[in-house]
Amino acid sequence: MGVEGGAQSARSRALAVLRIRSRALAVALLPAAVAVVLLVAGAMDHVDGAGWRLASWILAAVALLALLAAAGIALVVARSRPAVSPTVPIPEESAPDLYRMVRDLAERLEVPPPSAIALTPDCDSWLEDRTHPAHGPPRPEPRDEIADVRGLQPRTPASPVLVIGSPFLWWMRVAELRAVLAPVVAGTGPSAHPDIAAARRFVRGLDAAVAVTSVRTRGPVAHVALAGVGWVARLLLRSCRGHAAEMERGVAAAAADRAQAVDYGLRIVAQEQVGLAYAGWDRLLTRVALPAWRMGRWPSRLDAGVVAALTELSRRDRLAEGFASRLGERPACDLLEEPGVIDEAASLLAARLFHGGPAEPGPDWAPVDWAEYPDEVVDRKWRTDAARLHRVLDAQGVSHSSDPTALAPGGPTLARVMDHLTGARASGGSGGGERDDGGGDTARAPQETAPAAPPGAPRDAPDSNAARAAPSPHTPPKSPDESHAAHAYEDDDGGDVANARTAALAAGLSAELAREETAASAISTAPPPTGGPAAGQGGPDAALWDDGTLPLFPLQQPPTARELLTDHVTAMVCCAAMDTAGATPGLDWLDGPSLLINGERSADLTPRVLTLIEEGDPTPLRNWLLHVGIRAEKPVRLV
Repeated sequence: MGVEGGAQSARSRALAVLRIRSRALAVALLPAAVAVVLLVAGAMDHVDGAGWRLASWILAAVALLALLAAAGIALVVARSRPAVSPTVPIPEESAPDLYRMVRDLAERLEVPPPSAIALTPDCDSWLEDRTHPAHGPPRPEPRDEIADVRGLQPRTPASPVLVIGSPFLWWMRVAELRAVLAPVVAGTGPSAHPDIAAARRFVRGLDAAVAVTSVRTRGPVAHVALAGVGWVARLLLRSCRGHAAEMERGVAAAAADRAQAVDYGLRIVAQEQVGLAYAGWDRLLTRVALPAWRMGRWPSRLDAGVVAALTELSRRDRLAEGFASRLGERPACDLLEEPGVIDEAASLLAARLFHGGPAEPGPDWAPVDWAEYPDEVVDRKWRTDAARLHRVLDAQGVSHSSDPTALAPGGPTLARVMDHLTGARASGGSGGGERDDGGGDTARAPQETAPAAPPGAPRDAPDSNAARAAPSPHTPPKSPDESHAAHAYEDDDGGDVANARTAALAAGLSAELAREETAASAISTAPPPTGGPAAGQGGPDAALWDDGTLPLFPLQQPPTARELLTDHVTAMVCCAAMDTAGATPGLDWLDGPSLLINGERSADLTPRVLTLIEEGDPTPLRNWLLHVGIRAEKPVRLV
């Protein structure tokens, strides 16, 4: 299309949007124009009769109402605050090299430089219009009365704000970041055109007006009036939606064509790093950060963790071998004066957006360093899950041990859990009693379906996601009757489990987690503490969203009851391994919490637990326990 072609297309579409605005204004002024014509005609005796005079006054009243309605709609559109992406602002004094690089890039592209730079905890970059008076910085005090009268002090920045994904700064090199940002910065050229800027303000104002009129917390009179304003705003939005979309496509095409003159070859290589950074960021959030957030801890160096995760990926995957060699070049985070402060602020914002955590650190929402992650998050999570598992067993009246030779018959042991899941009778030992598909005395809890676990429920276990996708280990063939009995029960989500007591235990865990989540939600509704952000000048923007809508971008769907049971039994096995076999909790950058046995990561635990839950066969797990040296009859320490 070319630079000029894209710009011309964007301008023509912007004019189409402005024509829709002009037509709406003309419709609002039409009754007033007709009324004026009739009143003037009557005053000059061009029309005569009582009917004309009555029609003139009726049209004048209608014109007055139309003008009042148009003025009200225009006031709502003008005063509504357009939506702004939550970001971490980067003042120029905290990143002079970054601002210098962006300005140099804008000069090479022959476009206006962005007015400011901000970071977002996501793998994307864009320009954001913040020229609305509510978004601009406060007006500085004038030095003299003449400057105040003449209005020489600008209220808002004229250029858009450049928003950069924070993972890019830590993973990419300086040259790669410049190449990736070139098409984005080039978009400031078309954005500076008056017609395009006016069309964008009109569309954003309509969108903000629709959001304002959707609020239901007003009185009946205001609600009816705002409903009319919302109907008009939606009608105008539908009318100009297609033109606005084509305008943005024209702006993007013009920016991409202009950016081809700057670092085009390097940009092709840098796009590979964009995809790699996205994969590493997603893996870090879902496997590593999410378990910490659910435990009331937020990793304070998420962006630095992306580098560690991608470096680990390059070590494991031969396809990524060349990526680690880039680490010898200057990283883009060196363009920041205090990268640690910015990383902490971006990490706190990520926890708020993706998990719905508090806006400020507190006793129940504390930062955690990567060195402390195994002890503060992994160990605590496993012991919390194990304690919850035994609470549910106690509530269902399950005996503590079916083995009379157990070291601590009343303590929380792994043998108790395995006996319950395999259906071992109280008269049998823990080594493999007769199976009982629900008729034993230990299955006393009613088989009711409990509500699904909430999104904040703990569920992560070492390599659990990969293990769920893998098939369970093969077991010796069973007779048709045994196979039917082993899969005759389902949990509350329709998944096969071994017996009735397993389904009841899974449902009990779901109900217990639902109660805990409800209690936590009640506590989180308390007013947040006042005070400035912990990260100082690098803190996130003021709250621009309703706390009731958080998290804005939930990472995972609520786990099923069988997945919860798998995670809790795996946590119980890990606790027994730490307390009886000298295993330690660890952090795997790609898979999250992991169990370290003699310093090596154990990746074959979860398939054996699934065999126990789905088929009621403890043999693979018992063999693994014997091989590692874990004593299932010994009690474990819980939180």
